[in-house]
Amino acid sequence: MNHLITCSLFIILTFQTFAQSKKEVKAHKIKASMTTIIENGKTINDAKTLFDAKGNEIEKTEYNKEGAIKSVHKFKYNSDGDELEDEQYDATNKLVEKKITKYNLLGEKTEEAYFDGLGKPTKKHTYVYDGKGLKTERKTLDADGKVISVKKHVYVTK
Repeated sequence: MNHLITCSLFIILTFQTFAQSKKEVKAHKIKASMTTIIENGKTINDAKTLFDAKGNEIEKTEYNKEGAIKSVHKFKYNSDGDELEDEQYDATNKLVEKKITKYNLLGEKTEEAYFDGLGKPTKKHTYVYDGKGLKTERKTLDADGKVISVKKHVYVTK
């Protein structure tokens, strides 16, 4: 029972930590955040996030159950604060995956292209919007451009 209470408390605290919005991070001038797990009296790192002055996540480190680095994501943004690039590194700082995101003139995400550590394309998501700017479709394509799946979004307004 005590273990259940500890786990529940951890889950609540974790979600509260990640619940800080970009606006709150910027307003409070937060430069970094860290989450840890206390289990059986031992404190283990769970995640660390670094922020820029605009409140954007610029680096996120995730740890395994032993507290060792599992992966590191490094992010780049455009002047509007939209994510342009996400590079994922493994525990040895080797590039594992890179995601490049593109936007249209309205600031809507139009494409996410994924590449392996050597720069070879692995998959792509393309997005379609209606006249109101609502996302209507996300297509997933393989490295050869073949459609793997299509996710449709339907909105009910009445």
